[in-house]
Amino acid sequence: MTEPALTPEATRPEAARPIAIFDSGLGGLTVMREVARALPHEDLIYFGDTARVPYGIKSPQTIIHFSEENCRFLCERDPKLIVVACNTASAAALPHLREHLDVPVLGVVAPGARAAVAATRNRRVGIIGTEATIKSRAYIESIRAVDPTISLINRACPLFVPLVEEGRTCDDPVVRLVAKQYLRPIREFGADTLVLGCTHYPLLKAALRQQMGRAVTIVDSAEETARATAALLDEMHLRRRDGETPAYRYFVTDNPVRFASVGSRIMRDIIENVSLVDLDAIARRPS
Repeated sequence: MTEPALTPEATRPEAARPIAIFDSGLGGLTVMREVARALPHEDLIYFGDTARVPYGIKSPQTIIHFSEENCRFLCERDPKLIVVACNTASAAALPHLREHLDVPVLGVVAPGARAAVAATRNRRVGIIGTEATIKSRAYIESIRAVDPTISLINRACPLFVPLVEEGRTCDDPVVRLVAKQYLRPIREFGADTLVLGCTHYPLLKAALRQQMGRAVTIVDSAEETARATAALLDEMHLRRRDGETPAYRYFVTDNPVRFASVGSRIMRDIIENVSLVDLDAIARRPS
């Protein structure tokens, strides 16, 4: 049997450019893993700002500044799309980035919000995220823009990101204790849907599921963002539908050895050749 002919869009040279993904640390690898699964022919570049994690306790101005620097670095690699795989940066910096960058930029908040609206049955949705994401009310506004009748409760969970960055797992008693404390108000609220408003949180999904119960739908922004990425590439006619084994490149601002070790467990594959990026060099780049 002969192979089907490629569409003209699939042969465009722009389609061969990589997708760039950035996060404050390791959590965005949950997005990269899902993007790689949804788009198996795409070259991917990952930037983890591990020297400045967590973003969730910083001011909106600082988050915007860090996000600008991250994107400046990534734009030098000529991506066809940048995915902001960080809920905190998506909430604080996405409009600014879209205004100032020539490349399309996709965040993680809107896809998760749409999925939550579609999933809830009793019209009660819980949202967990970093302090900055919760204070921004980005998820509340995005969900209410789709359906203003849904009742919402949100909860900042500032300890989850450091626990993930330390390599703690769902079996860790500290993780289970923290999850119990954070999720109690959401259980008492009666939410039947829980939005994981941080890309670190899917790595703790089993512990969250244990606290919320199997009847509650857990919305993983990583999975929803991967679907949105594929849809946007199709809309722009830039999905790469052929090619050899895709290339994955990783850049971090601190401790590449540790990133490779913990990140390999997240990606479920060995991460090699992680490049260390000089933050001072990024700061000196012209805007």
